[in-house]
Amino acid sequence: MSTPLVMFLIFIAITLGITYWASKRSTGSSAYFAASRRVTGWQNGIAVAGDYMSAASFLGIAGIIAFQGYDGFLFSVGWLVAYLTVLLVVAEPLRNAGKYTMADVLAYRLKPRPVRAMASLSTLTVSTFYMIAQMVGAGALVALLLKGSGITFHTAVIGVGVLMIVYVVFGGMLATTWVQIIKAILLMGGTLLLSILVLAHFGFHLGAFFDAIGHVTYHDKGQEVVKDFLQPGLRYKPPYGPLELISLGMALIFGTAGLPHILVRFYTVPDAKTARISVVWAMVLIGSFYIMTTFLGFGAATIVGRDFIATHGGTNMSAPLLAQALAGDIFFAFISSIAFATILAVVAGLTISASTSFAHDFWTNVIHKGVERKAGEEVLVARISAFVVGAVAIFVAILLGPTANVAFLVALAFAVAASANLPVIVLSIFWRRFNTVGACLGLGTGLVASIGLILIGPSLMAVDPPTVVGAARHLFQRPAIFPLENPGILSIPLGFLGAILGTLLSHEPSAESKFNELLVRSNTGLGAEKASAH
Repeated sequence: MSTPLVMFLIFIAITLGITYWASKRSTGSSAYFAASRRVTGWQNGIAVAGDYMSAASFLGIAGIIAFQGYDGFLFSVGWLVAYLTVLLVVAEPLRNAGKYTMADVLAYRLKPRPVRAMASLSTLTVSTFYMIAQMVGAGALVALLLKGSGITFHTAVIGVGVLMIVYVVFGGMLATTWVQIIKAILLMGGTLLLSILVLAHFGFHLGAFFDAIGHVTYHDKGQEVVKDFLQPGLRYKPPYGPLELISLGMALIFGTAGLPHILVRFYTVPDAKTARISVVWAMVLIGSFYIMTTFLGFGAATIVGRDFIATHGGTNMSAPLLAQALAGDIFFAFISSIAFATILAVVAGLTISASTSFAHDFWTNVIHKGVERKAGEEVLVARISAFVVGAVAIFVAILLGPTANVAFLVALAFAVAASANLPVIVLSIFWRRFNTVGACLGLGTGLVASIGLILIGPSLMAVDPPTVVGAARHLFQRPAIFPLENPGILSIPLGFLGAILGTLLSHEPSAESKFNELLVRSNTGLGAEKASAH
């Protein structure tokens, strides 16, 4: 049995034990959806960091930096700065005004059924695309790491999918929280150790490290090239490079504050003060992590080499191959198991946010007008929807195949969250005139604009056969109509514009009359504990 497989199995055994422990404590809606609101500030902060630092962060960012130098480093900056929006705009009002989901804030002073239906659709869309991206990445990574064990891409995807369903269905938010805490601690420990080993390779001499980064050698189209990886231009090239960077930054900064699996974490704490503390904890951990990814990326480029990485699994294998080069197969197995833990924790968070939104927003509040017909029905529906969401993610991930453009799916998730969710959250909290028509039009416009622009953009054009999407692309044989990979620079303003126009073209006195009440509650938390107890 291979060392990576043994480490994978150890992590799975520990997390299944946590799930069993949590299942005994996840009775009732508050316990299942919000871990009974007993998660402390530091625990939630670490869990938020664990939820946020996905496989795209650990494997993808290191790979982008290893291949595209300074331009790849800008991804790290975007992901770090994004949490300022969460801290300053979203975390406290969301905790004070809501109960289980983002739609609770919107429904506080607007007509609940239409806004909950649209918010649920947006949440499910973001969560599904993000989850499929993680599942495709998980299948490709696990199949590559365990290729000597006879595990295929399909087997790996199904295995990861089944595990995430088990965590969510049986353990609820409490199990998901502790899986994320363990994953975050492992990820920070592994990344720190790998960063120290990179610096040790250069004798802890930063001058030697940066000198090596300034002279990276690789082959491009058969020619040997020496590049300064500290200079921009490897990824963001004229004519659209600057716009592409701005668009990506907008999607990351505004999208993070609209990601459903991040937002639901603020309902697990007892009060707004704890929510603020948890964001500070998360920012410290996330900031430290993204600073260290630069050591991983540049270390892989200088120590392992772009050519070697390209022929041994591609960009996503940069960090594991760096670990192998610096400390041998055991450390390679450890870093690989951390990557596996990262994927499991994130997909569990995505699954519970999607199932919570469907059960609480759509089933209870839209279909049954806010009345839970019998005790435990909402939790039961959430568990069933977790099965369905997990099955859909597994099916689509297998359908797309291991060569699917994962960046395309992640970009779609961030763009939808930034374009649809954030405008209506911000305007609902800070604009008295904002009403139901504005919320529904804003959610709909942001959703359609972001998906539509990505469908006609270059990201879809990068998908190749034999995947289903690639075959469809080649069937039409058309060039990209929209020139940017990420549509945030256009879709985010369109989301705000839709919300503002919808509001100005209609009038809803009842929404305006409850604005002061929402404003006081979102800033002070008065009445939040009473609502949480229901």
